[in-house]
Amino acid sequence: QVQLVESGGGLVQAGGSLRLSCAASGTIFSINVMGWYRQAPGKQRELVATIASGGTTNYADSVKGRFSISRDNAKNTVYLQMNSLKPEDTAVYSCNADVKISLLSVWSKYWGQGTQVTVSS
Repeated sequence: QVQLVESGGGLVQAGGSLRLSCAASGTIFSINVMGWYRQAPGKQRELVATIASGGTTNYADSVKGRFSISRDNAKNTVYLQMNSLKPEDTAVYSCNADVKISLLSVWSKYWGQGTQVTVSS
């Protein structure tokens, strides 16, 4: 079994910063892409950023220039540095990871429980 646990969410004033982290643990052979998603009340979940095992990143247009995704492969951890936060960034942020639990297993996507980020105006 694989677990992803997010941390770092909270309440911050507009213009402020937060850093989210997500650590994967359990039966892990390899992790490919890791990413961050968010879901605001009444809206569907949207992709925020992804990072491949080799370091290639991808960002939603709404966060480019403000957010930065990174990872520590030795710790099976992905981070999301969020700067210049806006009220519209308020959402539950969840991490996910494509994981192989053994050499011959398929890639499977796992999700964390989410962490609340609230940005006040």
